[in-house]
Amino acid sequence: MANFSKSTAPRFSVEVYQNAYLPEGGREVNAIVTVTSTGGGTVGGAPLAGAALSPSYIPGQAPSAAVVIMVDCSGSMDYPPTKMRNARDATAAAIDTLRDGVAFAVVAGTHQAKEVYPGNGRLATADSATRAQAKEALRRLSAGGGTAIGTWLKLADRLLNDADVPIRHGILLTDGRNEHESPKDLQAALDACAGRFTCDARGVGTDWEVKEVTQIASALLGTADIVADPSGLAADFTRMMETAMGKEVADVALRLWTPVGVEIKFVKQVAPTVEDLTSRRAEAGPRAGDYPTGSWGDESRDYHVCVQVPEAGIGQEMLAARVSLILPDPAGGTPQTLSQGLVRAVWTEDMAASTAINPQVAHYTGQAELAQVIQQGLDARKSGDIDGATAKLGRAVQLAAASGNADTAKLLAKVVDVVDEATGTVRLKAKVAEADEMTLETRSTKTVRVKK
Repeated sequence: MANFSKSTAPRFSVEVYQNAYLPEGGREVNAIVTVTSTGGGTVGGAPLAGAALSPSYIPGQAPSAAVVIMVDCSGSMDYPPTKMRNARDATAAAIDTLRDGVAFAVVAGTHQAKEVYPGNGRLATADSATRAQAKEALRRLSAGGGTAIGTWLKLADRLLNDADVPIRHGILLTDGRNEHESPKDLQAALDACAGRFTCDARGVGTDWEVKEVTQIASALLGTADIVADPSGLAADFTRMMETAMGKEVADVALRLWTPVGVEIKFVKQVAPTVEDLTSRRAEAGPRAGDYPTGSWGDESRDYHVCVQVPEAGIGQEMLAARVSLILPDPAGGTPQTLSQGLVRAVWTEDMAASTAINPQVAHYTGQAELAQVIQQGLDARKSGDIDGATAKLGRAVQLAAASGNADTAKLLAKVVDVVDEATGTVRLKAKVAEADEMTLETRSTKTVRVKK
């Protein structure tokens, strides 16, 4: 089993990339904020107060993380029969990847949620004995019943809520549509779970609804993906659990403070995926708001902040926004500021300076548009709007090529025949494998980092 423990406190840094110069009358200020977390302290930034990590788990010690694995056991998991076997094998592989001392449970999901292991509303503590017991319990998993994903999430929330740990995480696997509860019920469950735990969601095969799986991952700040061939589940579950085991800090918020007269237009995560956080703002004092970012390990993410400032005269300068990384105090005391960056506005007569677009801002504006036009193009294709689909997917091909997003370009090439990528000239393919179309839709928000 891999050793994911670290001996130093995680550190965070904030870097701001922008063109601060505005022409006379200019009001819109854009900035890309790069947030980097490292456990080894190789990047500058504020260390977490009192966050030195134990190099190894000591039996009897309180767990540092809790994970609930939710496995679809509806009737469709028996078609073909290998699907259920692959799901059991994948869950076993994920359990093997748990580090010692992590609290965990396994839930079987149908039209209701049922505890598979350890049962009785409890979580087990991972060690060689409990991992073996959990894998033995997986043998009893069988397919039958419907699909009501909201009930799975609510049970996972109850189990995770009993764990006094900083990191709470779910892994959810489904192979079908959420047919045994209303969209309203699923949304209510997501609203209840948001901010309480993060969750990665996977669809296996091609009979599930992409928008449902991505809705779950988006609401719970996790990842979404397709595993078209069930034989790939074990490798995917192992990767997901390895990533979860690498998380060290939970509930980090991106706090935006703005002076009087400044209006926030949007706040988006733009790498590694596009996620609009604007509507998730939680007020945090006068002219300040917190945007959730979830759990962090050794990683770097980019955020696009756009604000509107009051008009000012040539030569004037102002602070447009202060961006801070905030870690709440579990005891309810003063939150800890992990790192900060400043967004500026400077009015100038220099047209070359004020009209230049910062490369990072330009890159991620294109990546956000890329995600949008892929979704619009696929929706148009499904509705029979051939001209609309061709135009949108052609624009997607053009944007993917211009930004160097080779992975998305390859996925697009399975849905359209590319005539000229530079101009976005394409033809829709007459026949497209369902798995290829679903993969493009599921991964449409994945971005590439700008070369700085």
